[in-house]
Amino acid sequence: MDCRRAIEQRERKSLSQFASYSDESKGRQHPEEEDDIRTCYQRDRDRIIHCKAFRRLKHKTQVFYSPEGDHYRTRLTHTLEVSQIARTMASALALNENLTEAIALGHDLGHTPFGHAGEAALDMVVPGGFLHNIQSIRVVEHVERREGKEQPGLNLTWEVKDGIKAHSWGWPERAHTLEGQLVMFADKIAYINHDFDDAVRAGIIGESDVPKEVRVLLGHDRRERLDFLVKDIIRESTDKGSIEQSKDAEFGLNAMRDFMFDRVYNNSPAKEENDRCRRLVIQLYLYYTSFPETLMKDSSYSFDLDDRKAANEAAVDYVAGMTDRYAVKVFSNLYIPKPWQIY
Repeated sequence: MDCRRAIEQRERKSLSQFASYSDESKGRQHPEEEDDIRTCYQRDRDRIIHCKAFRRLKHKTQVFYSPEGDHYRTRLTHTLEVSQIARTMASALALNENLTEAIALGHDLGHTPFGHAGEAALDMVVPGGFLHNIQSIRVVEHVERREGKEQPGLNLTWEVKDGIKAHSWGWPERAHTLEGQLVMFADKIAYINHDFDDAVRAGIIGESDVPKEVRVLLGHDRRERLDFLVKDIIRESTDKGSIEQSKDAEFGLNAMRDFMFDRVYNNSPAKEENDRCRRLVIQLYLYYTSFPETLMKDSSYSFDLDDRKAANEAAVDYVAGMTDRYAVKVFSNLYIPKPWQIY
């Protein structure tokens, strides 16, 4: 039984000439035998879903730290929404959905606790700066471990790692595959619209606060805006060798982003906790770089204590990998005095 070859043959018949065919992958850093059932991109998707970093996303902030409510987004639900939007567009454009899904599910594996506040904190103190897309690559290449394998990392295909690295808004290079480019746009569309929905739910803003030019260009509610942005990319990218959006969509999405930064990200109750979150993350990083031997005791890291570069990398990996609640717990254990108990 060789289902994989049958899937690869179907790809040749059904996918666009611009799609990334599974049997043309540039491969993995460490060569492996192909699977009988799954294509290389399906295997990458499965490895990401089963890794620890993916599971921890459910306890990492999207916008609101530890919100009082069951319906606010987390980094995990954000990732799933990105995957859904990207796969919808990939299907319409006859691109490789399995590659698209793998990139989407892995794009935020390196994100810090407390969302962008945590990322900004590490960027302030880590030599050379910190970017979550680069940390995501480090997670899949070095931090994660596969059971029974000597090499570190998930040993993902080149195409998946390329898409993860290039997904961020403002990254200077586009992904080399159209599937990776789709995830970049899906990430923008997802987080702007679902963060708006969460801010409305929190009572910070209302639909009437959305700038008029955004409502005219993209639609009068979140559903209309999502529909317009997805269909615009499909329309502008059909039968082309790149993923594009119209000038109206680009202007409207950027205007919506500016509005969210002005009213939600930088000036709202979500902002009030950001400074505390940043200080907490910085303090944890400084602690573990000052006392790297504690990483040997508190985690599975192993390195030469005289190697400052390795010690710093381990501290970054450990702190960036924390969930919100675990970071608070560790900080509390390190710095918050406990009452003396007499029995």
